[in-house]
Amino acid sequence: MSKPDRVPYVTTIRVRDTCLCLHVQRAARALARRFDIALRPLDLTSGQFSMLNTMNRPKPAGMAQVSSLLQMDRTTLTAALKPLQRRRLVKVSVNPDDARSRLLSLTDKGHAVLARAVPVWVKTHAELDGLLPERDPNRLRRELDAMC
Repeated sequence: MSKPDRVPYVTTIRVRDTCLCLHVQRAARALARRFDIALRPLDLTSGQFSMLNTMNRPKPAGMAQVSSLLQMDRTTLTAALKPLQRRRLVKVSVNPDDARSRLLSLTDKGHAVLARAVPVWVKTHAELDGLLPERDPNRLRRELDAMC
């Protein structure tokens, strides 16, 4: 009887040490956790902050625009919007130009929460920028954007 195929442990170490996906996922979880902690007094998560910020624009945004910017599928975005709608931070309305599509906008309460959240984001972001070895957050953003 032959042994089942197995991946050598040396491969596991190589993946651990070199896998871009793993390193980005770990960093994303650590960043999200940091922002979640900072935004907790406002009863926001880092993802909710990003959604509110994405909808902060002169005219309502289409679902496709928001889902594309956040790299979320529409079903996930719809589910993620529910708590913000329940808190009356976000309004979802029918697009007058196309009744099949929806427009997303901040309510007055949503604008107020975002206005309180931005200084928290600025402070937390400055702390994180200071942790980068070369103190060049724009380089990191460019490199990450190149993968999208």
